[in-house]
Amino acid sequence: MTTVVDCPTCGKKVEWNDKNKYRPFCSERCKQIDLGAWAEEKYTIPAVNPPEDLDDDTSAH
Repeated sequence: MTTVVDCPTCGKKVEWNDKNKYRPFCSERCKQIDLGAWAEEKYTIPAVNPPEDLDDDTSAH
């Protein structure tokens, strides 16, 4: 049974197997576009600010 995934860059259906050396991408072009986006810091993980009381070193222990 072959697994089929969507290319993260263009959305094209791609077979996930050893024959596809660019998996999960459909081509080297889509792989390079994704790499460029990482290099330009277009992908970020939003920071979650912890409650302020956890940062307070002057609190009673």
